[in-house]
Amino acid sequence: MSFSRPGALDLSALARPAAPAAAAGGSGGGTWVVDATEADFQQVALEASLKHLVVLSLWSPRAPQSAEFNARLAAAADAYDGQLLLVQVDVDANPGIGQALQAQSVPLVVGLVSGQPVPLFQSAVPDEQIRGYFDELIRLGAEHGVTGRAPAPGGAADAVEEPVDDPRFAEADAAFAAGDLPGAVAAYEKLAAQNPGDAEVAERLAGVQLMERTQGADLQQARAAAADAPDDVDAQLLVADLDVSGGHVEDAFDRLIQLVRRTADDDRDRVRARLLDLFVVVGSDDPRVATARRLLATALF
Repeated sequence: MSFSRPGALDLSALARPAAPAAAAGGSGGGTWVVDATEADFQQVALEASLKHLVVLSLWSPRAPQSAEFNARLAAAADAYDGQLLLVQVDVDANPGIGQALQAQSVPLVVGLVSGQPVPLFQSAVPDEQIRGYFDELIRLGAEHGVTGRAPAPGGAADAVEEPVDDPRFAEADAAFAAGDLPGAVAAYEKLAAQNPGDAEVAERLAGVQLMERTQGADLQQARAAAADAPDDVDAQLLVADLDVSGGHVEDAFDRLIQLVRRTADDDRDRVRARLLDLFVVVGSDDPRVATARRLLATALF
């Protein structure tokens, strides 16, 4: 069994105004199962996939087999004890997500590894095949450094309603839903200035800034430009951003730590600041961040 590596995901295609909430019936009731809409897809699926694997199940209440298949997917996902999170999307209520993932029919199941899509399978498949695809996704995630475990949300409502209803994020959420990433960044920057110790605000800001910096960038072109100009700070920063987005976290950290060693003054400060931003994106509890912090301190002093 095999499937393609993570590919480029046009995040702007998912930044659409929120549609009405789906009718009950999508969630299979599993512990590691949530529902997502266009309004909260960024946090529930994209940002979550930076830390742990996400499996998207695109379904429709008009397809009789969808509810039964989602229940089987939920049972399969729960058996992995948080190694992956099943995110269910009603494509009738949230057509922008289906369009962005080029869904021709449902059910459609897609993995997310560091925000990048991994096609798994289309149409209902037997339980043993579901487990086989999930096993392959976990192996692929490990190759890309995505090995975290999803926290048990305790039900879809707990995971979905809090970020949507939190008034602090209304301005940023509205900007993101309108496809205005700079506006979302500005809103989070304002919140960060007002709440300098708020870890959630800092994580959201760092994540959206990374999306803005990498939007529309081509990884192969960026790598070629960086190889041709190893001391071009902008070229090296872009590849590091793309590597973190693609799950190559250690490669990104090593690239920038080596660049810190070769630069001085303002250039060195820029590289150091970008590393600190990427530490926030990856998560302070990630062991790769702890290792990189030690190496950065050695490079600086």
